[in-house]
Amino acid sequence: EVYILILPVWGIVGDLLSYFARKPHQWYRGSVLAMWAVTILSAVVYGHHMYQTGMAPMLGLGFEFLTLCISVPAIILFYNWLGTIWKGRIRYHTPMLFALGVVFVFGIGGLTGLVLGTVSTDVYMHDTMWVIGHFHLTFAAASFLGSLAGIYFWFPKMFGRMLDENLGKVHFWGSIVCITIVFSLQLLVGYSGQQRRLYDPFQYSYIAHLKDINMWTSYFAFALGATQVVFIINFVWSLVAGKKAEQNPWEVGTLEWTDCTSPPVYYNFEKIPHVHHGPHEFSNPEVKEKLGKDWLGQTETFGADEALQAAE
Repeated sequence: EVYILILPVWGIVGDLLSYFARKPHQWYRGSVLAMWAVTILSAVVYGHHMYQTGMAPMLGLGFEFLTLCISVPAIILFYNWLGTIWKGRIRYHTPMLFALGVVFVFGIGGLTGLVLGTVSTDVYMHDTMWVIGHFHLTFAAASFLGSLAGIYFWFPKMFGRMLDENLGKVHFWGSIVCITIVFSLQLLVGYSGQQRRLYDPFQYSYIAHLKDINMWTSYFAFALGATQVVFIINFVWSLVAGKKAEQNPWEVGTLEWTDCTSPPVYYNFEKIPHVHHGPHEFSNPEVKEKLGKDWLGQTETFGADEALQAAE
């Protein structure tokens, strides 16, 4: 179930990093295959939650192997993201900031999950607040930030108006700072031995000194919630009085931006589009020279495509 939550976000992030870095997605097919691998392996790794339930030792080793296997496609995705933005001409619009936020929290969360994947280290970390911090960074925070990235990106397409960039950046920085502090502190107290699901953990002397850290965790969690008010204000205000969106405000070549209006007409496309290119056609020097832009629409003909269309 947790992998099902994150898969759509991985797709959104892969696209947005390419769009706003103005570069083709690094090893696009590899990323697609990695997502397929995660989808398949996610059905057979449930046992890593059950190492301490008395399962047979050999069964635990089997689930440990499968859990470490599922980290391989996740690492492929992560490095493809980094390769996509490497030396890119990054445009730091709000959707891109949230996409980069996903890369950040997923990177930290993935590293902290390695100790939970092996039986020997999970003995110490199981059922502690470390698990809470890891899970929320890897999946909850990543899903949350990725969903917001998608909303900021497709809001102009859905409603024909732009969300305010300044409010969007306030929303992003408030969210990413609070998320990082909240779940990093949970990792800290978990590493110190604080168990989860305790009504009053501070009745135990060995973790009583962690009370102040838990209080600050709560303070920043409340601040994280309060930060979302900025998004609500931005969303409602932009629906009513936001700047009207151009047809293609992000200058990307996918069909929803190049071949239909914002918001779309009832049938989406006035005519059925004929696709000539992939979704990440950026930084082609010939396109820049002849068309004066750094992107190419999926339905545009260029070079060999023009000759082929003329022959037809």
